[in-house]
Amino acid sequence: MLSRPRALGPLVALFTAGYLAPYLLPTVVGRLSAGLGLTPAQAGLVGSVLLLASASAGFTLASRVERFGPRGTARAGLLAMCVGYGSAALTASVPLVVGGAVVGGFGSGTTLAVAAAGIAAQRDPHRASTLGLLSVSATAGALYLTLPHLGGGHALPFASIALAAALVWPLTGGLAGGTGRVDRADRAAEVPGRGEGSPLPHRRSGLVLAAAILLWSMAQNALWGVSGRIGLTQAGLSEVTVGAVFAVALGAGLAGVTAAGALGSRLGRAVPIGAGTAVIAVCVLVSSGAGSLPAFAAGEILWNLFYPVVLSYLLGLAASLDPRGRWAVLVGSASSLGVACGPVVGSVLSERAGYPGMGMVLCALLLLIAVPMTAVALHTSGRPLVPGSVRRRGGAPAAVVAGTTTAATGLVPQMGAPEQEVAEILVPSRRRADRRAFRLARPSGRG
Repeated sequence: MLSRPRALGPLVALFTAGYLAPYLLPTVVGRLSAGLGLTPAQAGLVGSVLLLASASAGFTLASRVERFGPRGTARAGLLAMCVGYGSAALTASVPLVVGGAVVGGFGSGTTLAVAAAGIAAQRDPHRASTLGLLSVSATAGALYLTLPHLGGGHALPFASIALAAALVWPLTGGLAGGTGRVDRADRAAEVPGRGEGSPLPHRRSGLVLAAAILLWSMAQNALWGVSGRIGLTQAGLSEVTVGAVFAVALGAGLAGVTAAGALGSRLGRAVPIGAGTAVIAVCVLVSSGAGSLPAFAAGEILWNLFYPVVLSYLLGLAASLDPRGRWAVLVGSASSLGVACGPVVGSVLSERAGYPGMGMVLCALLLLIAVPMTAVALHTSGRPLVPGSVRRRGGAPAAVVAGTTTAATGLVPQMGAPEQEVAEILVPSRRRADRRAFRLARPSGRG
């Protein structure tokens, strides 16, 4: 998909633009409620519709980015973001705002689909995902600190997302253009059997991961959607104090992403995903039951510290399942779908069971889904690349080495690649010459 390795910069920029709307969802929903007179439930529904549009774009384009060409697809998504979010910022009519949010959300999903497919084609998808999360966390953190000083209303968050899309547009020149046929041919040459029209590899692992990350993201955003109310009503904090806690939490997220990038694959994927999700579950329990500033701040900050770390490894795991990026796009869209359902789930659970009860349910859910996600990470990390060659040249230990190697995919045969034919070379027999030399060299037996 990418003509040169230097195209990582445009991919990170596209990733930032596509993920910016979900990161700014709390301020978007809050300002919709305050600026347009919507109830919290109605404003949350608008946010969910935006994220549903983003997820639908990802599901639609999962296997079509190469066919349409990454450059053209990315520019179409950025244009939809500018038009949709820009029109939503310029009007106070609720139907027009909702329509703009839907168009902008579809553009965000399209942009993110191109970024996810391109990141999957990189030699180190985890590093690329980490850079993308670092960029979007820094951008969202800067906007959270800046927007309150520029005034109220719903226009500023939407305008900020549209402006980010406009700034990313010039960078799309670093992506492959046309229909992507040359790039597909190149990839088919590197990875036999993986050309256009090939079936999705690792279907069972991919489906389990997609279902698990949907629930994982839903649990995260269920708490995120009501965190402000927990701090204001249950912990008795002021709005300024809650905002300061969120700013520090986003800073912790930057530190977490940086640590994930430095850690890389030293611990594999299973340990960060499984243990990280367990830590997040505990943080959710602490934050939801917080009745004071220390407990609320500790839960929110530690939660935002580990959340991007686990997410970066999940995105890297999805990218490793298919070098064409289809599983990366589908898993990312499933995550967006879970994010869209999160506010509704959080509101319903908090009304029925209270904030501590909601935290217990979400904690149990996270611990439950940590098991299949860890199993997928363990299963795919030990998969041999070429079964025949591994079977002949070392058995199970060689399979583990082949499955965990970090060598470039163009130099190492991939899973399912046809084995090279073995040409027999006839070597003249030296038995007759050796026998003659033996007769000449042996002792004669005479004294």
